[in-house]
Amino acid sequence: MRDEPLVLGIETSCDETGVGVVRGHTLLADALASSVEQHARFGGVVPEVASRAHLEALVPTMQRALDEAGVTLADVDAIAVTSGPGLAGALLVGVAAAKGYALAAEKPIYGVNHLAAHVAVDTLEHGPLPEPAVAMLVSGGHSSLLLVDDLTAGVTPLGATIDDAAGEAFDKVARLLGLGFPGGPIIDRSARDGDPASIAFPRGLTAPKDQAEHRFDFSFSGLKTAVARWVEARERAGEPVPVADVAASFQEAVCDVLTAKAIDACRSSGVRTLVIGGGVAANSRLRLLAEERAARHGIAVRVPRPQLCTDNGAMVAALGSHLVAAGVAPSRLDLPADSAMGLTSVSVPG
Repeated sequence: MRDEPLVLGIETSCDETGVGVVRGHTLLADALASSVEQHARFGGVVPEVASRAHLEALVPTMQRALDEAGVTLADVDAIAVTSGPGLAGALLVGVAAAKGYALAAEKPIYGVNHLAAHVAVDTLEHGPLPEPAVAMLVSGGHSSLLLVDDLTAGVTPLGATIDDAAGEAFDKVARLLGLGFPGGPIIDRSARDGDPASIAFPRGLTAPKDQAEHRFDFSFSGLKTAVARWVEARERAGEPVPVADVAASFQEAVCDVLTAKAIDACRSSGVRTLVIGGGVAANSRLRLLAEERAARHGIAVRVPRPQLCTDNGAMVAALGSHLVAAGVAPSRLDLPADSAMGLTSVSVPG
């Protein structure tokens, strides 16, 4: 509908330069430039390399998005940009660019929360989000459980990672096994040829003693260490490392913990909808196990298609569209790039 807000979104929180255009809940364009290959030889994201890549990619990515959507900058009603959390230098590139475009085109600007945007992007595929809902966000930097009462007003954190995030653990285990970077898709593919029950890797923060203080929190550092020790023991004994079995058993441990805690959060909150977002949400085993466990309790699972799970401009535009439609005041033009932006802030206030 033409009376729905037309919003342009800019995402530069890590190694993906994304620009999306959304009208209401309809995705018109999602242009992306990734610097992942530049980071692969280092085995992880290098902040300075990411910032430089954003500088080089942002203008052409912006033009591709506008061309794909068939609109001009003058046509949009607002510009949304990831203000945080993320890599400080990378965020600064996107925020500075958004300010320049907003000033030149005389458009309101919305600085938005990267994690809330991962929840909002689901509406582009599945329509309005039932509220309340529980959202589980799993990526290279975050493993979080959130109670979403009103996406435009704020979310309530239920739990988070206390050390390594799930995506970070995937990257480290993939490097340990010599599989490359990024680890998520490589582990997923390798695990298909392995036995997930072959190795009993630990499930962090699931013991009865953890329920009081860390019921909805995550810890994958111990799992990562357990995998490393298991592999080292095989190598010391001169035995071959069954890479597929290790990958499958590790992946099963991660997905077991994530889905068990997510379903527990839904049941304890009386919520019937679970939204899963973030790069790790593209994992095939996580999707399947979440759906199986949710079905037993009458909980609906909503997961965007894999292209919308990883960082992208569409998710920023989607959240911006929600904010505009709800009449939320835009941010000030001097809005900051906040690398440690808290989950309770959906947008930077005006």
